[in-house]
Amino acid sequence: MSENYQAPDALLRAQQLANLTDTKLRIPVIGIRVGLDFLVGLIPVVGDLIMVGVSLSIVAMAKSIHVPRGLRVAMLRNIAIDFLLGLIPFVGDVVDIFYKSNQKNVRIMEKWWVSQNHHKIQAKSQQVLEDWEKSQ
Repeated sequence: MSENYQAPDALLRAQQLANLTDTKLRIPVIGIRVGLDFLVGLIPVVGDLIMVGVSLSIVAMAKSIHVPRGLRVAMLRNIAIDFLLGLIPFVGDVVDIFYKSNQKNVRIMEKWWVSQNHHKIQAKSQQVLEDWEKSQ
C-alpha cells in the first residue's frame, strides 16, 4: 500500500480558510484567538456580509467533496447564527470571538470525511506501523 492517503484538497483549503477566519491571531495577554471574521466583522453589516460570503465558500468546498445535504444544511445554520448574532451591536463582536462557525463547519466536514474513509486510513496506518516495525 504505497498510496499516500490524505484529505482532499477542498478539505485542506477549508481548514486553512477556517484557521484564517476564526483563529489565526492570538490577542496578547488574554490569549484569545481571533481571525478575519472578528476583524472584518467590526465593519457594521458590510463586514458581516463579506464574512458570510467567505463562510459560504467553505460550504461550497463541502459540496465539492460530496458532503451530504443534511450536513451542509447544518453548516448553513451555523453561518446563519453567526451572521444574525453579528448584526447586534457589540454582542456580534463578542460572538465572533467565541462562536467560530467556520471551525465548526470544517469539523463537520472532517468528521464526515473520516467516517467515509476510516477503513482506508486505518489500513494505511497499519501499513506504516508494520513498515516501521520491520525497520527496527
